[in-house]
Amino acid sequence: MSEHAAAMSPDFVREALKQVRYPGFSRDIVSFGLVKQIDCQAGSTTVKIEVATRDPKVPQQIFEQCHQVLDALPDIGAVKIDIDVKDAPASGAAAGSAVGTSSIPGVQKIIAVASGKGGVGKSTVASNLAIALAAAGARVGLCDCDLYGPSMAQMFAVREKPMANEQDEIIPIEAHGLQLMSMGFLLDDRSPVIVRGPMATRYIQQFLRQVAWDSLDFLVLDLPPGTGDIQLTIVQTVRVDGCIIVTTPQEVALIDARKAVSMFAKVNVPILGLIENMAWFECDAGKRYPIFGENGGVKEAEFLGIPLLGQIPIDIETRSRGDRGEPVALLDESLNPVSRAFHQIAGQIRDRLSLLENATS
Repeated sequence: MSEHAAAMSPDFVREALKQVRYPGFSRDIVSFGLVKQIDCQAGSTTVKIEVATRDPKVPQQIFEQCHQVLDALPDIGAVKIDIDVKDAPASGAAAGSAVGTSSIPGVQKIIAVASGKGGVGKSTVASNLAIALAAAGARVGLCDCDLYGPSMAQMFAVREKPMANEQDEIIPIEAHGLQLMSMGFLLDDRSPVIVRGPMATRYIQQFLRQVAWDSLDFLVLDLPPGTGDIQLTIVQTVRVDGCIIVTTPQEVALIDARKAVSMFAKVNVPILGLIENMAWFECDAGKRYPIFGENGGVKEAEFLGIPLLGQIPIDIETRSRGDRGEPVALLDESLNPVSRAFHQIAGQIRDRLSLLENATS
């Protein structure tokens, strides 16, 4: 075997393919696990790639980038890129369908709550929306997908550890009528989560696939901030029926909210709408102070062409009840304006999901 033939091994080709980025993301197709097989023969190299997407541009871009990288290698011979597009839609399929097409056992619909940046109150929004959906009679689960900053243990005052059933599935914790799962249930308050990207995505897949969710109408996913590996893992693993973007009114948050909207649009996850959190503070005299800017979320939703689901004010009781593990949406809507806002938004979410279902049926 010649020196060049020895160098052109599957490992050598796989290393070269790390230059190929998944369209719209900084991560490469190798680390995403899309490269399934590499066959190197004398004078030829065949690469088999598996992609789950509804966007025909994605496999085309991957195909072109692979050829650009591999064709430039000396003595590689003829290069064949074989891309298997899983669950690709037929002509005329709905543009609103998500990347992942498989559902989670025991779950009817999956709702992702996302934000472009941290500190906008996304977990507070997710927990209270889950409470509001359940108050309308639905069976609801809440999965805390923020491995590095899990907060649901605190927000629901949960101190117990989850158990496993005979099928070695994790039994979710129950609190306030919700089924809950969070990395915070597995660790004490002072234990940091120190895991690299591949291990993080494995944990997320376990939370989605190896939790015994029991006959849920809705599973709310509290995503980590940003547009990274965990978000893409989720949309490639399961069918997400809709995404909610949380922002605050100031421009620095709106910039990142646009990125989040763009990411979910790229992978064809329907955007249910935008929630403007911390919209204002109202003093005892009834005067409103727009601490983080005024109507930034309203204008952004109009600019992006997505619904504004609601505006949530800054409220001391919302914070204090969250710290005690009693989400504010548990309060009677007539007694608290923040609770009322969450229940109204939950109603809009149900309506939006029904419209999407009717449009694709």
